[in-house]
Amino acid sequence: MAKNIIQFQKGLSLPKFLEKYGTEEQCYSALFHLRWPDGFVCPECGNKTYCEIKSRKAYQCHRCHQQTSLTSGTIFAATKVPLTKWFLAIYLLTQRKTSVSALQLKRGIGVSYNTAWKMKHKLMQVMLEREKGKKLSGRIEIDDAYIGGERPGKPGRGAAHKAPFIAVAETEGEEHRPQRMQLRTVSGFRSAEIERYAKTSLEVGSIVV
Repeated sequence: MAKNIIQFQKGLSLPKFLEKYGTEEQCYSALFHLRWPDGFVCPECGNKTYCEIKSRKAYQCHRCHQQTSLTSGTIFAATKVPLTKWFLAIYLLTQRKTSVSALQLKRGIGVSYNTAWKMKHKLMQVMLEREKGKKLSGRIEIDDAYIGGERPGKPGRGAAHKAPFIAVAETEGEEHRPQRMQLRTVSGFRSAEIERYAKTSLEVGSIVV
């Protein structure tokens, strides 16, 4: 049997990850280049020259003297957790095929359960917001389903405890391999509801199956 290309696609191994992001300095450098890919830009006046205040891990603009923390305005703002643990949490949450519980995350990065729970939910919220604005395009497959287990009362698709949602996949190539996917709750499976979703989440010209 041929290997499943999606299942066996290349990923970043843990040793490689630690080689790139194993120290606080490496994480700060990576975050700096992600935030300012073309070099520092003062958020107050737009000036590009600055000096670094290493004791506070801040950058001071030469023009307006505004001081900016590297983590201000990011998910890491005001955190007491080292960036190495944040980066490792991101790695563990995004590299696993199955969900990572807060308890597993606690053990994996060495923080308290409450801290792990807050970190996990912050990161998942950021991932949700990042993907929300992206539209799928090309060949699109849509299917409907319900979520909700068996309970007493009316059985089947119309049961009160079952929530309707649609699963939408952007596919590619002759084998229609899935590239990106969206799950969206809907009030029902009427054409008007699907049309509303399509207008906000699919690129014009997409082929829907």
